[in-house]
Amino acid sequence: MKADHIHRSIKDEYDKQNRILSFDEYLDLVRQEPAGQVRSTAQYLVDMMDFFGREGDHFKVFDQEFMDTRFRLIGHEQVQDLIYQILKSFIREGMNNKLILLHGPNGSAKSSIVACLMRGLEEYSCRPEGAVYRFHWIFPADRFGKPGLGLGGDRKAEDDVLSYAKLPDDEIAARISCELRDHPLFLIPLRQRAEFLADLGMPEDFILSEYIQKGDLSQKSKKIFEALLRSYKGDYRKVLRHVQVERFYISKRYRDGAVTIEPQIHVDATAQQITMDRSVTMLPSSLQFLSLFDLGGDLVDGNRGIVEYNDLLKRPIDTFKYLLTTTETGTVSIAGTIAFIDSVLIGTCNEAQLDAFKEYPDFPSFRARLELVRVPYLLDYKKETEIYQTQVRRLAGDRHVAPHVLECAALWAVLCRLKKPNASHYPGSFAYMVNSLTPIEKAKLFADGSMPARLNSEERKTLRSHLEQIQEEYSPVPYYEGRIGPSPREVKIILFNALERNDKDILSPLGLFAELEDFVKRTSEYDYLREDPVEGYHDPRNFINTVRDVYLHDLDSEVRSCLGVHDEKQYESFLRKYVMHITAHLKKEKIKNTMTGRGEDPDKPLMDEFERVIGVTEDRNHFRQNIMTQLGVYALENPQAGREGMDYAKVFPDLMKKIRDHYFDEHSQLMKRVYDAITVFEQRATNGDESIGKTRTVEQMEAEKMGALMIENMKKKYGYNDISAREAFLFLYKKLY
Repeated sequence: MKADHIHRSIKDEYDKQNRILSFDEYLDLVRQEPAGQVRSTAQYLVDMMDFFGREGDHFKVFDQEFMDTRFRLIGHEQVQDLIYQILKSFIREGMNNKLILLHGPNGSAKSSIVACLMRGLEEYSCRPEGAVYRFHWIFPADRFGKPGLGLGGDRKAEDDVLSYAKLPDDEIAARISCELRDHPLFLIPLRQRAEFLADLGMPEDFILSEYIQKGDLSQKSKKIFEALLRSYKGDYRKVLRHVQVERFYISKRYRDGAVTIEPQIHVDATAQQITMDRSVTMLPSSLQFLSLFDLGGDLVDGNRGIVEYNDLLKRPIDTFKYLLTTTETGTVSIAGTIAFIDSVLIGTCNEAQLDAFKEYPDFPSFRARLELVRVPYLLDYKKETEIYQTQVRRLAGDRHVAPHVLECAALWAVLCRLKKPNASHYPGSFAYMVNSLTPIEKAKLFADGSMPARLNSEERKTLRSHLEQIQEEYSPVPYYEGRIGPSPREVKIILFNALERNDKDILSPLGLFAELEDFVKRTSEYDYLREDPVEGYHDPRNFINTVRDVYLHDLDSEVRSCLGVHDEKQYESFLRKYVMHITAHLKKEKIKNTMTGRGEDPDKPLMDEFERVIGVTEDRNHFRQNIMTQLGVYALENPQAGREGMDYAKVFPDLMKKIRDHYFDEHSQLMKRVYDAITVFEQRATNGDESIGKTRTVEQMEAEKMGALMIENMKKKYGYNDISAREAFLFLYKKLY
């Protein structure tokens, strides 16, 4: 791109952004876009979230597609929606009258949630829909009359100028900013402002905030305004000539409307006298006698945006007592003056800090000014896997990340967080079933609604109907599900260690399991490693075995597929035909022969063969009816899945497994030959001796070809490399065969 093109592009962009306006031009903009210019910060945040849209319960601002998806928020849809509803309640109340306190265990994404909101505001403020404005005071240079600097020098020259807002810099003697970013409408006195707002023709459901209706100028701007009004003997239009309205952009980096306050001790707002500032000496004499103060500090920098109190409760409580008044009145006292604040205040803390805070005598006073939002660890291991996919793969660089390793880490973490269902919380007929749920069954139920294979169709239907109740069982209690267990930060460290310590320079499930075995010994460091197991729950050490078994099951299926001893499509076709024939049988209908076009009776031998393969022991008609019921439930829950396009492997995973197991048993000897062939290959590679296994039978050479084909298929179909594929197969054979 040529330099001239860059220059023109930046100039065009600047002009389109409407950055500098006179006050009259700004009022015209307000009349054109009243809802966009008189909204409160809470409304601005809601509009921002709506602007990026949502998919179901998930707000897309948390995907961070406009910035960097490495920083997106995974899960926590309930938290997102609760924050959205709280913001809307602020709008209804007319002010941000509470501090939103995100609480949860360490590493549960509290700060990530706030960071996503801040980055969303930054991006939104750069879009036309998100334009926001502040103002400055402009005093012209002496060409307008040296004695008065715009206040009574060359009257004719002054009267010809409607506004000093767009004067070139060399014609400006002094420019005084409002650090608080007061809304430009504050320049209209309260009574006249009320009339102006009433004439805007706002939508009926639009609620004007207290900040817009009753907010006033900061002390510095108020003094300048009054001094100018006196000098101009009440000529309000001449006062406004000195106003320059400027579009500003929210930026955490530059502390404009997005500020994070760390758990420090000092005060969050200050004032500093600016009498000695050089620009003050250039002010008109009528203003030079004023004691003007620059406001500063976190609350000032964050006004009209988000102020985050990171680890709020780590600070002595007396240092944030002022928040009671600030949230109640929308004002803060700074060096003897009252400043109007329109910020959404968000704090974060962990559960131990909140528990201690609740014992504080003044907690009831604070509770009335807090909106508590719980942010637990995720209980869906598939979403937990997404957390690691981007970050771990990025840090791994060129090193290979084997299939399943991230999912195994996520599953182990979620298993450690789950609590055993309490049978007394459920109706009698259902209590036994929910009480029998194992940790892995509960984890899979939470992840994608997978039902335990041991249940019949009626039991599955009952369990599915109580799924939400199971998910919310521990929500009302302080020690909720997702409060304890390994944090994503800890799991990422485990994964990084497994990668760094692997002599093959890969991150594989075997390396993860070894690292987990070491980690669970650190009982003095982590409370959840010291918990007493409860019927299989709260048992991190045993969960390593559970995850290993799940991994072996998935790996077994992949290896079978890659050896070519079964065809997944053929198995699903077998299942599809069975469902089609039992449907016709139960409805007493004919099945159309695709070759002859004639209707024929359902194929009884096919139905019998299928039921023999999967080992049906119950009454055949009852079993078939249950299959139809299960299919009907799936169709109701997934209306987009037509009968022809239905994924039968997904509807009946337990049946598919039984089909695979049946046919693979017939090929188990092949596994032994392939294992021997790969073992020989590994010995050659390790010892550097090509003579090992040089004398081979035809059967052994055939096994070597099968092994090579299997490795190649594992690479193409599932993303292994040569090393991870061989390691996985050898591990599978040793553990299962």
